[in-house]
Amino acid sequence: MKLTRLLLGLFLPPVGVFMTVGVSPTLGINILLTLLGWLPGSIHALWVITKHDERLNREEGTF
Repeated sequence: MKLTRLLLGLFLPPVGVFMTVGVSPTLGINILLTLLGWLPGSIHALWVITKHDERLNREEGTF
């Protein structure tokens, strides 16, 4: 699933962010960045996806 989200984040940035965090301010930011250009939207999407996964891994390790 992570690979799918990363690929979507690279090619369709808002879809990858939506699959990761749902409807949130982060999605709105990503849509705006994608409208400014594909590259800023993709970079933001990849950053959101990897940080979200890091946070989940850290939370799982504390149990």
